[in-house]
Order: sequence, then structure tokens, then C-alpha cells
Amino acid sequence: MEDCVTRFALLLCIVATTAFATSQTCTPVTAKGENGEKGSPWIVNEIGCWTSFVGEDKAEVHIFKLNFDNPENAIFQINLTNAKPMRLILTSAETAYGLCKLNSEVHLYTNQNSTITLHSANEPSFQRNFHLIQGLPSEEEELIKWATETFGGVTSFTALSNVGQITSTGTQGTKPGSPICTLEIEDLLEKHFMTIQSNPSKFCFPQQQASSTETELHIINIAENSSIRNVSLHVHAKKQTRVFMRGPQGTMWTFINPQHTSFASNNEITLNYGSTSHKIHPNLTLTSDTASDVQRMALDHFKVPTFASYTELELKESRISLVLKKSETPTVAPSVPAPGNPVATNSPTQIPMVIMLYTSADYQTPIDFNTKIQTDKRIFAEISGNTLGSLVLTWKVTKCILRSKGSCLAEKNLPFFPVDCPSNSCPNRARFTFSIEQLQELSSTTWDMECDVSFCYTEQCAYGGKASRNLEFTQSCPEAPTAPRINGLSEVLGIAFGGFLIGALLIGALWFIKIKTGYPTGLEMNSTVVNIPGCPCSGAKRQPVSTNPSPSENSSANASIGSTQSTPTSSMA
Repeated sequence: MEDCVTRFALLLCIVATTAFATSQTCTPVTAKGENGEKGSPWIVNEIGCWTSFVGEDKAEVHIFKLNFDNPENAIFQINLTNAKPMRLILTSAETAYGLCKLNSEVHLYTNQNSTITLHSANEPSFQRNFHLIQGLPSEEEELIKWATETFGGVTSFTALSNVGQITSTGTQGTKPGSPICTLEIEDLLEKHFMTIQSNPSKFCFPQQQASSTETELHIINIAENSSIRNVSLHVHAKKQTRVFMRGPQGTMWTFINPQHTSFASNNEITLNYGSTSHKIHPNLTLTSDTASDVQRMALDHFKVPTFASYTELELKESRISLVLKKSETPTVAPSVPAPGNPVATNSPTQIPMVIMLYTSADYQTPIDFNTKIQTDKRIFAEISGNTLGSLVLTWKVTKCILRSKGSCLAEKNLPFFPVDCPSNSCPNRARFTFSIEQLQELSSTTWDMECDVSFCYTEQCAYGGKASRNLEFTQSCPEAPTAPRINGLSEVLGIAFGGFLIGALLIGALWFIKIKTGYPTGLEMNSTVVNIPGCPCSGAKRQPVSTNPSPSENSSANASIGSTQSTPTSSMA
């Protein structure tokens, strides 16, 4: 009966575990977000430029570089019927098919050996304005150089991945400023002269959605055969956001605004804070780019049952920018009121903060992010950041906690002592000191450190946000007492001779005592005395010990005995 119950319970565990594991992962697909479908949470921005250049013939010069990661997506449309006069240069490294609608003031240029096949509904006018160029470059810089030499400049360069449709808005395509086209990662939404519909990369959502409204996990996976090597991330959210990033070896991830964000990656991460930046080395190893492997690794690393989204990228661009769509109203920095007015304690902020650790109170020697901290050492910490505007605020650390990252989940309050840091000498930062030795029985050596910071103006303070970083501890081993060392043959012989000399002197002292007193000393081991030649007492028998008390012990008894007992001499006589 017990076997049946045990087997049934085991079966229930297996079924529950299987159901839970199934809900944890999802299979990525390419979806266009139509018919009310939920689209990808990330917006992909690539490299480009936008200038004030207009040619002498009043025509703008625009370059579109098209990238497709799936042959099924390599079909697009271009609608420029209401566009301003322009010269449009199209290039693609993959085979693609496009349907064009152009007006008479739009000229289209492609490579004579182009992989792009174009069709048009107004065939006669299209043929007049369609130009095949021999040896048209495909690389970005070379393409911009060719257009500058041929037409005098470039109005815009735009790299598009998996584009579905490009439509002109009929507005001017120039941007006030420099006429020089300098490539950088840009926001496509700023280019108001066109609207772009694209087929997103593969993504999916698990069946079991994250139940917490305070924290969500997003997973980004770059395929091994992708050309992406530099990715910038913009995360704008009130809630705590976790991002798990996996890419081929050599991929660089850069957080432009790491507010309320914790992260993990198998690649190097750079955190940008205004004019300063901090690099974080990879904290995990993951070579597989399989969706299920990446998802399970993310769940195991953050110790959570599910995630919010999984996005898979396979692009041909070397640099892209990812922006997490805002599913809520944008956060705004708190306005600091005039002295005397109360401050709301739940005011949000966009000030990014970083925790740096130091070995001493002079805050001159920082501890690297990957350095293990000894539990018996006192650590000096500094939280810093760049505030908005020129207003100088006083920062205060109100609370710090440690969350374990091992198999045994735990959370501990971290005792700390504030370090004086006047706003005029160290503005926009807070300092404190702590020691892990105060925390007994640490269940893990790897922890997340998270501190709450408040911003104060005069006597009024408001919640400023959280700063966090990873910590790894190592237990300090006490030094074992060292035994005296004996070096060389001379020391060994010296010790031996010293022992012999001490023994000889002791024996000599015993002989001297024997000779002077006539009584055996420590040489006597039994009732029989050791015979030593020349000793007057040798051979004499040991006298029995008298059992009578001494005269001082019983004087009356001695007197009585003396009066009745004869002496030995009279007896012998």
C-alpha cells in the first residue's frame, strides 16, 4: 500500500513539474502584430544619419540599406507618390523583391548586379526614373562617399531590417543642422518624412505570464550567425526590469539608461552615466543559442518561475539600438519644491545611480566588479550619479539589503554606517561603510546588493531610487601558528650537544648530593639501593620506616614508653 502511495505522489510531482517547465518556455515565431496580436516589446533602431543637405536641383538624397534575416520577409513596398523631389538609393545584400509607387520627381538608383528585383504599376514613368549603376558600393561609408561625390551630399542614410513598407509623409526630408552625414545609432521614429512598417524579429511570450506587477524579465538572444556585435539598450520603466542578454563571443552590450534595471549576460556590459562609464565583465557562460537553452538559463540565473518576453535577433548590421516599449506613462524626474513645501515620498526619478566599492576611507582605490570581498574587511561604498539640471542635492542612503543568488534563496538587511560627504565637496553622491563580518552564517557567497537612496533639499527629502550591484564574498582563513624552523646541520648538532651537556650536569649534581649526604636520591628505583662503588652507603640495607609518632606529635605517650621500656643496650647485655 505504501509503495502505491509513493508511486502516485511521484507521478503527481512529475506531472506538475512537466506542466510548470512547459509554461516556462516558448517557441519564437515571426509575427506582424496584426489582428490584435501582441507585438515585440522591443523597437530595433539601427545606424543612420540625417542632415540638412539639399542638392542644387532642389532634390534630397536618401539612402536605404535593406537587411533581411528571413527569405520569407524579403518582400517590401515603397510608396513615394507624394514625396518631395529626391534621389533614392537602394541596396541589399540579400535577395529581395519590391513593389514601387513613385511620382515623376523621384529617381531610383540600384546596383546593376543588385539582388533587389523591383516592379512598378506605372511602368513607363518608372522606367524613365529607374537607374542601374555599375559598381555601386554596398558598405555604408563607401556608399555615402559615392553619393557625396556624385550628388554633392547625403540627406539621410537609413538601415532597415525586415522592412515591410516605406511610405512618404510628403514633408521635407531635411533636418536642421550639419550637412555632413555621420553614421550613428539613431531613432527611426524621429525621421518624420517617412513611415516604416517592418516585420519584427522572432519573439514569443510564455503561457504563464509574470504575475508580479513590480518586476519583469525580458530575454534577448542574438543568433551565432548574426553580424550584430554592438547593441545599445534603452530601458524606460517604473517597475524593476531584468534583462538577460545572450550573444556571440565579442558582443558588446551598452545600457544608455540602466534605471531600475538588473541584468546578466555572457558578454561584456557597459553602463553609461553621462560622461562616465563602467564596464562589467561576463558573469555567466552560455554558448548555445537555442531558444529553450537561453530561456532556461535566464530563469535559473534570476531564480524566477517565468519571464515577460523572449526576443531573438538575427540581423546583418554590426550596430543596433533596442528600445523597450513603454507600456505605461513615462516616468518624470521629481521637481524639487521651494523650501518649506512638503515632498511626496513616492516621486519617481530618472537619475541613474551606480555603487562603487573602495578599500579605504580616502575613496581612492576602487574595487573591481569581479573582485571577491573578504568577509573580515571593512568596505567603503559610494553611490553616485548625474542629476538633471544644475541643482545640487544631498543624497542619503536609507536602507541596504542583500539577496542571495545561490540555490538557497535568502534576504538580509545589511548594517552600515554613513560617511560624511558634504554636497559642496562631493556633490550628487552618498558614502557609507559596512562589513560582512556582522552577518553570521551566510548561506551563499554570491549576492545582489541593493540600496535605497533619498534626495534632500534643505530639510525636505524624497525617494530618489535604487542602486544595485553584484557582490561576491570569500571567507578569510585564520593564520595557523608556525612551528619553529631548524635550518642546517649546525643547528641540529648544537641542539644535540646542548641536550647531552644538560644531562651530564644533572647526573653530576646527583652524584654530588649522594656523596655529601650518604642517602640515596633519585637514582634509587626500588627498595634495594643501587650499588655505586666508592659510596659509603652502598650495600647497606635500607632501614624500615618507624611507625611511632614523632616526639612533637605525642609527648605524653613518649614519656610513658620511656619509663617502662628498656633501652636496646640493656637488652643486648
